[in-house]
Amino acid sequence: MAVKPIPDGYPAVTPYLIVHDAAGAIAFYEQAFGATELMRLADPSGKLAHAEIKIGNSPIMLSDEFPEMDHRSAQAIGGTPVSLMVYVEDVDSLFNRAIAAGATEIRPVENQFYGDRAGTLADPFGHVWTLATHVEDVSMEEVNARFSAMV
Repeated sequence: MAVKPIPDGYPAVTPYLIVHDAAGAIAFYEQAFGATELMRLADPSGKLAHAEIKIGNSPIMLSDEFPEMDHRSAQAIGGTPVSLMVYVEDVDSLFNRAIAAGATEIRPVENQFYGDRAGTLADPFGHVWTLATHVEDVSMEEVNARFSAMV
């Protein structure tokens, strides 16, 4: 049997987060988002060279920062230009759970013109997450009309 070029359980694009204190980040993601740890590989100093978690059906890879390899955390570079979008069954509940676990609200949970109920937060490691529940099917024509009316 041939080896699959994309392993089972992995989408074509998988986020890979570099964090300061990867073990702490895993604990936070478990508490805040219900993540499940899949694996971790630590170097002799105890730093995580590679780890994998799953949130819902989505794997996320992460590691500690290794500046000598030019792998720096969002905190080390003063923020992140990337946001992660996570669809969940109950955005209000999970958003509040993440805040209680130590996340910081950036944008409160509200119904959006495009049919999602969504809010945005920053985790304690400098990464930005938008959590959403799809609450209304909206045609592109209606999305454009609502957007035009909004701006």
